[in-house]
Amino acid sequence: MIRLVINADDLGLHPRLDEGIFAAHTDGVVTSATVLATGPTAAEAIRRAGQTKLGLGLHLCLTTHLTPAAPARDVRWLAPGGRFRRDWAELSAAWLSRLIPAEEVIAEFRAQVRRARELGADIDHLDTHQHLHLLPGMTSIVEVLAAELGVPLRWPRERPNAHWLIHPGAAIKSALLGTLSRAKQPRGIKRVPALGVFESGRLTEKRLLRLLGKLREGDNEIVTHPGLDPGAVPQDPKWRYDWEQELAAVLSPRVREAIAHAGIELVTYRQLG
Repeated sequence: MIRLVINADDLGLHPRLDEGIFAAHTDGVVTSATVLATGPTAAEAIRRAGQTKLGLGLHLCLTTHLTPAAPARDVRWLAPGGRFRRDWAELSAAWLSRLIPAEEVIAEFRAQVRRARELGADIDHLDTHQHLHLLPGMTSIVEVLAAELGVPLRWPRERPNAHWLIHPGAAIKSALLGTLSRAKQPRGIKRVPALGVFESGRLTEKRLLRLLGKLREGDNEIVTHPGLDPGAVPQDPKWRYDWEQELAAVLSPRVREAIAHAGIELVTYRQLG
């Protein structure tokens, strides 16, 4: 039996992205979303998620120029000037250079959990924006938090293939994340194997069908980023994903037919137990 969570990332970041995610759930195959507790539309997004059967996890974030949930005095190095660094590359460089104390990351992640719960979120799993939990030293912090909450953690498991050659930048990052994920031993929590990291921002119907064919027996996640085109995300105007193309993929009747034909059970993280 294959059980599959199809998760939409970045809920709470922008109203147009939120609209696409809810459409992907009500009319498509998305069963779950992860919310950015520090996102500008997090409160409304969590309220709407509570009115549906959309599973809701927490998208722990340390980038995208968002404002931290912890008091500024507690995260001075993590959020210089009162905002997170721009992206994975900037954060990784600072973290690996030991410019950011681990205590600040712990304080911020706990503050994001508190913020999400205060807004009404019933958190059923954790992942991280831009997969930062795979960085050396970051994994244990997130796994301790997952253990305390009693929830599973997304665990990317992709390996390079010939299709990756068309996007070398994404290929390098995805290959690095895959290598890091295979090198880390579990710490007593449930890690759910996830596909779709390489396809982030460029998932098509064809690529989604290909991912469905790669699923293993047991529990799986496919990572998606559906949405309505926001024009630009104010916190990071240079960020460009094809959100509407991804929305079309998860709304595709062919995808739903393929899931049914393969006997795949669509579930939320809470249903994984």
